Amino acid sequence: MTQYIFPCIDGHTCGNPVRLVAGGAPRLEGADMLERRAHFLRDFDWIRTGLMFEPRGHDMMSGSILYPPTRADCDVAVLYIETSGCLPMCGHGTIGTITMGIENGLITPRTPGRLSIETPAGKVDIEYRQEGRYVEEVRLTNVPGFLYAEGLTAEVEGLGEIVVDVAYGGNFYAIVEPQKNFRDMADHTAGELIGWSPKLRAALNAKYDFVHPEHPAINGLSHILWTGQPTQPGAHARNAVFYGDKAIDRSPCGTGTSARMAQLAARGKLAVGDEFHHESIIGSIFKGRVEAATTVAGRDAIIPSIAGWARQTGLNTIYIDAERDPFAHGFVVK
Repeated sequence: MTQYIFPCIDGHTCGNPVRLVAGGAPRLEGADMLERRAHFLRDFDWIRTGLMFEPRGHDMMSGSILYPPTRADCDVAVLYIETSGCLPMCGHGTIGTITMGIENGLITPRTPGRLSIETPAGKVDIEYRQEGRYVEEVRLTNVPGFLYAEGLTAEVEGLGEIVVDVAYGGNFYAIVEPQKNFRDMADHTAGELIGWSPKLRAALNAKYDFVHPEHPAINGLSHILWTGQPTQPGAHARNAVFYGDKAIDRSPCGTGTSARMAQLAARGKLAVGDEFHHESIIGSIFKGRVEAATTVAGRDAIIPSIAGWARQTGLNTIYIDAERDPFAHGFVVK
């Protein structure tokens, strides 16, 4: 019998799910996490689909797997898994992974209160605040973010022409701001945004190329960020991030917030030291900050940081039995 067992810790970051795989992970080869990610996608993607898709997961499921780092300056390495694939970086996933990993003894930082993690997108520095056994807040200093392109256009059935900026914050984001055919995310249901987003993403990917100038293995537009006016005290803006096939991020989205900050910094609306509090579709908030200015392949860029909280919701032992279960590797209903 070929039955695989994956003990998992389930939780959420500001409302968006995180499933931390605590055991059963495959051994991966590669000089860094980007190469290990490629190995995982090539030989072990059934683990991702089995743990993220129905019937064990759902449309919004997101998770992570811990590995020993390949870099001496990192405490741990993280592989991000979700319904859409293996992201190079995931902000909400990092906050949840660090919170639950420390609380459950899976991560032991060399220096209490801070650590560095290796991700496929690069090194990410972490600060966290712990009270007793609980981690109350995590702040991650993300990989460099930058504005990739401005004023790109695409036709979207049911909406018309949409103009976007595309920015990188660990993933590529199309940012939809107020314009002729879109005023504010508050005017639309989540279902409408979910219906338009894959059409917009497909049209942009067909019309333009999106390739990280230093890491060509990171390519393609994966996320759509719809903007809006904030509804919560202290928030500077609101957003709804679409990812996967039909998911809207319940958190404010860490890499999305990083991309938005990079866009605003490129316009001169954010400077080093400025804070940017980003509200999610359900009202939760990430606290962003521009830590430094830098460059990426000659482009102006920023070093953003994001702070948020996560809570553990339970323990889950998941079985994947390909011999007896026809849905062992999961399914998606479109």
